[in-house]
Amino acid sequence: MLETSARLLKLLSLLQTRPSWTGAELAGRLQVSPRTVRYDIDKLRGLGYPVHAAPGVAGGYRLGAGAKLPPLLLDDEEAVAVAVGLRTAAGGGVEGIRESSVRALAKLEQVLPSRLRHQVSAVHDHTVSLAREGPTVTADVLATIAAACRDRHRLRFGYRTHDGSEQARDVEPYRLVHTGRRWYLIAWDVARRDWRTFRVDRLTPRPPHGPRFAPRAEPPPEVVPRGVDTALSRYRAKVTVAAPAPAVLAMVPDSVLVETVDERTCVVHAGGDTPLRLALHILMLDADFSVDGPPELLEVLEVLASRCAAPSTGSLKTGQSGTTSRYRSAPPG
Repeated sequence: MLETSARLLKLLSLLQTRPSWTGAELAGRLQVSPRTVRYDIDKLRGLGYPVHAAPGVAGGYRLGAGAKLPPLLLDDEEAVAVAVGLRTAAGGGVEGIRESSVRALAKLEQVLPSRLRHQVSAVHDHTVSLAREGPTVTADVLATIAAACRDRHRLRFGYRTHDGSEQARDVEPYRLVHTGRRWYLIAWDVARRDWRTFRVDRLTPRPPHGPRFAPRAEPPPEVVPRGVDTALSRYRAKVTVAAPAPAVLAMVPDSVLVETVDERTCVVHAGGDTPLRLALHILMLDADFSVDGPPELLEVLEVLASRCAAPSTGSLKTGQSGTTSRYRSAPPG
């Protein structure tokens, strides 16, 4: 009985590793007769595993999708990867999956061998997640958008803009992008006839989906993934920075667009939900820079410059509001 159970587990593991197996291949791997393979396949079907069989020379056995989720077999690396992913999801920005992730993680850790449980615990105990402020999205909305992307169905939704107004949009969805702080949808806007980026937390799907559409060429490289945070921030600025682009790229998130001017200069497309956050993002570049707007940003920079100059003799220079301002980083010391 134990031998039969162990053989069934090995057979199931084999079926999960490849799209298709011939009966002879399975018999050889299990070191049993083809008749025993057919018997074991029937046993798996009785347990709820949908094993499909195709006759002929090119036929074989294939594990398909059933009406309910059967138990899965994971190797050591897969089990650790799933456990770490569940821990991450439990503290992520998707609303409504925290509790489900915790329940699934508890079930997995209950059956993990001791050596793997220690690996997962070590990762958890010695990892610090920096909490980020940011809106959450629901798993249902993400699933709806992903399905429309997969099936090439036009997506209709209500969209809340920066100023709080509501718009009705009709798009050909292409891809979901997660920057670590927010979720975005990259799509072809049917009315505007151009690629657009939408924040998913501002999006409310309006079913049913529209008609199917033929896939377009890939969107321009600057649309995804770089630039999405900046493009959808309320306050934006093009900042000329006295530093090479590779050095600046190493300091900013992947969602920030950086353009090379020459070997010693680049332009950073910075964004922020408030003028102060935009100013702080720019100051964190730790290099001389110039910027010519927006006026709200220049006003905040002047306030920050005055505060910094009051207790020190730094050489920070500011211009008048509405004009280009140039700033020099203070020397270390």
